[in-house]
Amino acid sequence: MSSIRIALYQPDIAGNTGTILRMAACLDVAVDIIEPAGFDLSDRALRRAGMDYIEMAALTRHLDFASFDDWRRSEGRRLVLFSTKAALPYTDFTFSPSDILLFGRESAGVPDVVHDAADARLLIPMRGGGRSLNVALAAAMAAGEALRQVG
Repeated sequence: MSSIRIALYQPDIAGNTGTILRMAACLDVAVDIIEPAGFDLSDRALRRAGMDYIEMAALTRHLDFASFDDWRRSEGRRLVLFSTKAALPYTDFTFSPSDILLFGRESAGVPDVVHDAADARLLIPMRGGGRSLNVALAAAMAAGEALRQVG
């Protein structure tokens, strides 16, 4: 298993979470979900959301951001937030094998306390004038670049 992880902050849409879990299982990347989620997070609900790969997925659930942040600090992991408010393009960043790639809620991103806790804030540049990419697509792009860099 790759040591890079993907974290989802209070995800709103089960289908996006299912897509990210499936992608992560195929790439051998662990996923952390920071609760509460905007949908039922039971195994049964995740299977309904397209997670026929649930048995392959390395999923860890955290009750809230504080418990997640305590855990990641104890592990010595860097928190890399992907945000439309960031300035540094993700392709100009040097990833580390112990990074956690964090993505916010589809409806609201992350609050300031999460922005402040991040070790780095990265942007996926867009030229077409859109507000943001789908979170599952953004996670796939970020994971692909991070994995490419760390081998």
